Amino acid sequence: MEANIVKIGNSKGIRIPKTLLTQTKLSGKVKMEIKDGGIFISAASTDGLDGALLSEDSLSKLWNDPREDEAWKDL
Repeated sequence: MEANIVKIGNSKGIRIPKTLLTQTKLSGKVKMEIKDGGIFISAASTDGLDGALLSEDSLSKLWNDPREDEAWKDL
């Protein structure tokens, strides 16, 4: 797939087709690296404390556990 480099303010960029975003599930913050003479784009690491709040997705995974309800039931 090809794309044109376009002027965006004082920078340049490309438009990433929806099909590529859907297939890679990339959204939000990404990491860019130079590899083999090209630009490699991947999901930004979520290991660090970049944001003050947890994402809705991570909260739902952490809080939708029946074992949590059982552990807090008698408190």
